[in-house]
Amino acid sequence: MHKLSLSALPLYVQVIIGVVFGATLGVLFGTENYGFGLLSNATLGQLGQLVIRLLKALATPLVFFAILEAMVNTDLSFKHGRRLLALCSMNLAVAIVIGLTLMNVLHPGRAWEGKLTAMTSQLHAGATAIAAKPMPENLSLDPLKNIIGTIPESLFEPFVKNNVIAIILLALLAGTAIRRFKQQSADQDQSGLHLLEKLISVCYHLLIQMLLWVVKAIPFAVFGVVAQVVGKSGLDVFALVAVFLAAMLTGLLLHALVYYPCMAKWGGKMPVKRYFGEGADAILTGLSTNSSLATMPITLRCLTENMGISSRSARLSVCIGTNLNNDGIILYEAMAALFLAQAIGFDLTLAQQLIIVAAAIMVGVGISGIPEAGLIALPLVLSTAGLPEALVVTAVPLITTIDWIIARCRSGVNVMNDLLIAILLDRLEKSRH
Repeated sequence: MHKLSLSALPLYVQVIIGVVFGATLGVLFGTENYGFGLLSNATLGQLGQLVIRLLKALATPLVFFAILEAMVNTDLSFKHGRRLLALCSMNLAVAIVIGLTLMNVLHPGRAWEGKLTAMTSQLHAGATAIAAKPMPENLSLDPLKNIIGTIPESLFEPFVKNNVIAIILLALLAGTAIRRFKQQSADQDQSGLHLLEKLISVCYHLLIQMLLWVVKAIPFAVFGVVAQVVGKSGLDVFALVAVFLAAMLTGLLLHALVYYPCMAKWGGKMPVKRYFGEGADAILTGLSTNSSLATMPITLRCLTENMGISSRSARLSVCIGTNLNNDGIILYEAMAALFLAQAIGFDLTLAQQLIIVAAAIMVGVGISGIPEAGLIALPLVLSTAGLPEALVVTAVPLITTIDWIIARCRSGVNVMNDLLIAILLDRLEKSRH
């Protein structure tokens, strides 16, 4: 009789088990020590974060070598780039329509009208507040400043700072240079070029192997991180911010569970059951690690091995499109700003709402790789709505207490967007042959 080991279970099942046990420890022990005083949920969370940090550290060079390897061995043309931009823009437009419709039809923010001060006092009395994180200095709503921020001062800076946009630009530049040099020296000895191509391919596959080893530790990382956040925030705070939480999750879930599977079925000709089933490892890993970047190797594996998507379409979406597939963050930023405006009785015109959306888009493109990016950048988006500084100071600590669950949903939405874009790109590619 065979014994069922944990490693034999699918990754998404292991992740679910980690979430359940982590949440249980968080509820039972909170911030107290246990295990003869040797363990705490904070310690488990710190250990779990080490795995996620390692995933992110390996994922950024993976982006570089994945793009390079694809450009050397396959054809990534401007035509493919235009398709990527068109599909990302379409998905983003739908997310914006969903968010604005929900906020303007249901007006959920009015449930907080006149209650913000009392809720904040109750929160501090319960000692459940979490300190807000400082905003990165280079985060701006100025398009020129954002463009300047993507241009590195040295070739190594993007890898040190995990600047994904700069890494993508460097990879595209290097890949284009290799292809051009290969064409120009067609009648010369190309043994050096062949050696370089093999080196790029070897580096890419080595990184994949290293990441797959680290992936095996993800369920344990999830267990520790969930124990820490549930232990620190508690579950009582949900009663305070239930309306905000419900409004944000409704928008995210409508986009992820209705629009994405419908597009996968009608546009990508992929059954809904297969979209969720074959992509479950990536989706649940994104939900639990709160990082679509850390989930990248699993997303690539789900697309190429499970769904049969071409390597080119998968890498175009997951590696190059990683900063464009941010529907979750942009939807959240816009909805949160409108919610808080309603909470203080601000009636924003459609033009003002579109300005907020534009700010959310600028922020969404510029914050890839920053932990808890959506929450950190929220004050910047709120400022575009003309909301009083006092409101921001009062509201953000309230939102911070439950952002850990919303943040994971945002990351899950972004991973689902990566999957969908790759499916649609692959379908467009096959329909033209």
